[in-house]
Amino acid sequence: MYEIPDQTGKLIVVTGANSGTGKEATRRLAAAGARVVMGVRTIAKGQQARDEILTSQPTAHLDVRHIDLADLASVEWFAGGLAADGTPIDVLINNAGMMAPPTRMTTVDGFELQFGSNFLGPFALTVRLLPLILAAPKPRVATMSSGTANYGRIRFDDLQWERHYSPNRSYAQSKLADLLLTQHLAATSRQHGWNLISTAAHPGFTRTNLQTAGASLGRDKPKRTLLNSLNILPSQRRARHGAPAVHRNQPRRGHRWLLRPGRALRPGRPHDQGPDTSQGPRRRHRRTALGRGRRPHRRHPAHRSQLTARPVRESDRPSATRLG
Repeated sequence: MYEIPDQTGKLIVVTGANSGTGKEATRRLAAAGARVVMGVRTIAKGQQARDEILTSQPTAHLDVRHIDLADLASVEWFAGGLAADGTPIDVLINNAGMMAPPTRMTTVDGFELQFGSNFLGPFALTVRLLPLILAAPKPRVATMSSGTANYGRIRFDDLQWERHYSPNRSYAQSKLADLLLTQHLAATSRQHGWNLISTAAHPGFTRTNLQTAGASLGRDKPKRTLLNSLNILPSQRRARHGAPAVHRNQPRRGHRWLLRPGRALRPGRPHDQGPDTSQGPRRRHRRTALGRGRRPHRRHPAHRSQLTARPVRESDRPSATRLG
């Protein structure tokens, strides 16, 4: 497991710190010597998480504070409290989020719940804390995204999913928006010469309450799905997947997420170095009878008839090369 270097003297803000990857990131950062502000929606749960961490880390410096990312007034109040303290923030981890409520719900301000909680709330928090973040010597903002961003689309004609609400696709849209936030913050940092690193993290499929508690919104009990009932997908416990949010080997300033319109790709090389050709030129397959971009498998001669769409004609047979 990745060992976090010494964080003594640093102030780190973690949202959603009372459970899942946020709690694990808080535990490991506090163990490395950082003072951690635990941004939580429910103070009682935050205090319980703090007490559990203190059991194993008696010297941890933990500060539980209320924030509800689905309420922009709460975001303003949280950021105002940190601004009143005046302490530079070395790291902001935008970890809190929610996933796939079965019916369309809205934030206090009237935005679709996932778009508001997963994107607009963290965006507003990052902007409000930016003066404190830039006051730190080597600041970093880490935003939790998801691999679902690969099939996400920004529906500019219906950002709030007022028509044909889809729990999973609206979640994917919010996580794609998080990648756009990460990319734009990195570009702004380069443009203004800030010593700020903006990164995004994908935790993989992690065994937390995101797939169970989050999806129970609007229901008496969590919806049973293949993800939370049969446990058929490979996953890891949160102790290992808390690492993406705190790993030091993140892209340096100048690296950015490469995005196609409506689709998120892997983190790429600096835009001024061109594509990565270390693995050789990328091959493009011809359109075949088996489908676009697919290469026919080699088969035993006895089974070649399975690939034959029509009888072999005389014109298909090889002929001698004509000379002159």
